[in-house]
Amino acid sequence: MGFPASITVALFDLDGVLTDTAQVHRRAWKETFDAFLARRIGDSYEPFSDDDYLEYVDGRPRADGVREFLRSRDITLPEGDPDDLPGDSTVHGVGNQKNQLLLAVIERDGIRVYPEAAGYVSRLREAGLGIGVVTSSANAEAVLTAAKLAHLVDVRIDGVEIAERGLRGKPAPDSFVAGATAFDVKPEQAVVFEDAVAGVEAGRAGAFGYVVGVDRVRDGRHAEALRAAGADVVVTDLTELEDRR
Repeated sequence: MGFPASITVALFDLDGVLTDTAQVHRRAWKETFDAFLARRIGDSYEPFSDDDYLEYVDGRPRADGVREFLRSRDITLPEGDPDDLPGDSTVHGVGNQKNQLLLAVIERDGIRVYPEAAGYVSRLREAGLGIGVVTSSANAEAVLTAAKLAHLVDVRIDGVEIAERGLRGKPAPDSFVAGATAFDVKPEQAVVFEDAVAGVEAGRAGAFGYVVGVDRVRDGRHAEALRAAGADVVVTDLTELEDRR
């Protein structure tokens, strides 16, 4: 399947690797941050950009994304509480506003699975690999169910479990290590599939056996960033790996 024969487990990020929800996340973050900046700064604010999403938000737990982006604009907010109302001027309030927008779009438009994803995952299962999803999203269960992928997944480490267990978010390797541990394998026996630079960095930091960068952006720069972060290979389509045997 394009990676070492010693690999027995495949750990997939969700948004941007299996499901085309990364663009939905990006739009929800932009609407949230632009509204926040307009209230905070006024009409002269610099809008949230695609580069901001890739550098500060993509692949990170929700609250970490809020902190990292606002830090880039020299803004610090109180942490607040996880149940803060959407739009409150706290880290959790801003994050909850984004999540409210995201869920509304998913409910309205549904979930699109990348055309090759389900077939590729099924073939890995047929080849005897354990299948895990490791994602910073707290909505992973709902997304997998809506995408009709839940039956293919043996282990799920998501944003809810990351928070409950106090795991560090990507680019720290904790969540991927937890995925490997759930299968009772060492990191070097697992392959990581990631579309985010922070996720590739996590796979490399955890000394995983193989790290696949998935470039759904296809602008040239993102593929280079994934390679620089430590991806062993970068593909735009998962089935490209089947041609690398």
